[in-house]
Formats: sequence, structure tokens, C-alpha cells
Amino acid sequence: MGAPSVDATDWPAPNWPQPWYAPFCADGAAVRQACEAGVPLPQALTHRAVQGPRFIPQAELPAGVAYEAHIYDTGTVPTREGLHDFFNGLCWMRFPLTKRRLNQLQATEIAAAGVGQVRGPVRDGLTLFDENAALLQAPDALWDALVARDWTRLFVELRPLWAQARLVLFGHALLEKLVVPYKSITAHVVREPVPLALGDDLAAWDGWLAGRLSAAELATKPFTPLPVLGVPGWCPANEDPTYYADAGVFRPKRVVA
Repeated sequence: MGAPSVDATDWPAPNWPQPWYAPFCADGAAVRQACEAGVPLPQALTHRAVQGPRFIPQAELPAGVAYEAHIYDTGTVPTREGLHDFFNGLCWMRFPLTKRRLNQLQATEIAAAGVGQVRGPVRDGLTLFDENAALLQAPDALWDALVARDWTRLFVELRPLWAQARLVLFGHALLEKLVVPYKSITAHVVREPVPLALGDDLAAWDGWLAGRLSAAELATKPFTPLPVLGVPGWCPANEDPTYYADAGVFRPKRVVA
């Protein structure tokens, strides 16, 4: 099988029972177990993935070829050993249609403008989505408070409504940060509510999301911030309402003069 270039036992271990890892824990635990047994990460991800793509060692990315263009052209994802690409692979498994759509949009931008020193607004929006996005399905009152950044209303006054909400993290860098959680970790929530009719069927979420992503919209960075450890049930300390008084984390919305 060959030894991985970085021993998986050296990676910090994700705490799979945490709520933010619920959609990924079965695949994640299986892939990590394989890596700990000596299977290289790309091989472990490929073996676990029910739907493509195939994951390959980063060394197989040809020199001078853009990462996103290579994925689009070959259907293979260059993968480094380590937590960042580990979580990227898990996101490909959970949201294959959306990941393919993001890659298609990235490849189209690269074909039109090249890689360049500056990504431009579309590629910036795509990268932000891929690395740090989250999806929220919630009653309208929660959405209104979130967009207004009225944190007291969102998390204290409307706290019982969170029983009707679902927050699912998409960004693999966001998932990586939460291996060692800290209060200020903030997701970029896509400013389009996941339809309540989709329930908790994440395959349906994936199809819905992939069908609505466009370059024009992503160029506007259609996100709103959410400090994820403020979510009820995601951190024991937030049971105390004073948790949300930290203005360095729960920042008010800027008033544009």
C-alpha cells in the first residue's frame, strides 16, 4: 500500500460526536481509520467515495496546471496528506453535485482569464464558498435576526426556534478549524434559506444548491456571518446569555452612512 507522507496519527483527531461533524462522521471515521492503518489519504478517500471523483496524490498534478482546471479536465482531485484535504474529500462525498458545480465555475473562470495574481470577484466568491460556507434551514424569524446580526434576538429571545433549524457546514477549511474549536470561528452562511420542504435529506440539499449556483451571484459574495459556536447545542458555554455579549465575536451590523 505504501506509507503516507504524513502519519495520520499525527493529525489532530476530529471529535466526531460534535454536532458540526454529524453529516461527515461515518465517512470521516472510516477514512481516518484506513489512514491510521497505513493507507494513503487519496486512496482511502477513493475507496470510501460512493460517487466520484477519484482522489490522487498531489504529486500527480502536472507542473503548471491549475488545480481546479485539472479536476475539471480529468475528474481527479489532487490531494495532500493532512486535515485540510481530508475534509475537502469528505465534502466531495457529502455534496458531490455542488462540488462539481463549483469546480465547473472555477474552471470556466480560469479558461476565460487564466490564473493570474488576482482571482477576481467570481473566483473570490467561489473560494470563500468552498472554504467557509454553511447552509441554514430555519424559520423566517431566525433568518431575519441573523441577517440583521441581532445576536441577542437570534440566540437568546428566539432560542426555542433553533429546535426547528438545521445548520450544515460546507466549507472544508471551516470544518478543519473546528477540530480545535475557539469562540470566534465564523461561517459564511449562504443567504438563501434551504427550503423547509427538503427536510434533513442532504442529498436533496446538494441537488438544490448545485442547481442554483451561478457565477453572477457568487461574485456578489451572497453570505452573512455566523459565529458557529453561538448556535444552541454547539457549545455548553452559550447556555449563559452573557456569552453573546462579546462584541469582538458577535459584532453588530455596520451602519452605512
